[in-house]
Amino acid sequence: MQIRRALETDCPRLLELINELAIYERAPQEVTVSLEHFAESGFGNTPVWWAFVAEEEGFIHGFALYYIRYSTWKGQCMYLEDIIVTEQSRGRGIGKLLFDQLMEEAKAKEYKRIVWQVLEWNEPAINFYKKYQANMDPEWWNGSIDL
Repeated sequence: MQIRRALETDCPRLLELINELAIYERAPQEVTVSLEHFAESGFGNTPVWWAFVAEEEGFIHGFALYYIRYSTWKGQCMYLEDIIVTEQSRGRGIGKLLFDQLMEEAKAKEYKRIVWQVLEWNEPAINFYKKYQANMDPEWWNGSIDL
């Protein structure tokens, strides 16, 4: 299994995995981003996201996508938007390889922390993060406004 930076040519496969995650999270209708917008956002003149992929023999089994979030208290932080391993490849340590790569990247770029969200019912994901002694904060609520 090789962990490498995502390439623009990976975007169709990444969208397949995003749709697989949306089905798992019981919200397939929520994925509305086009391939063109997704690729431009990651590989255009001003990228807003970066990713690592887990690839074996030319097949992408998973990826981790992040962007930079700014904390007025801490400074630049890595925000893990999604870490996805296709269902048939789970249990092989791919998520760990991806998460470890994210931690290396965050340290190298001197980000102050890595933050993410996880659904309260997603026990496999929660247990994964607990292996890293992650702080799971029940105090903060998520807010959003769709435009």
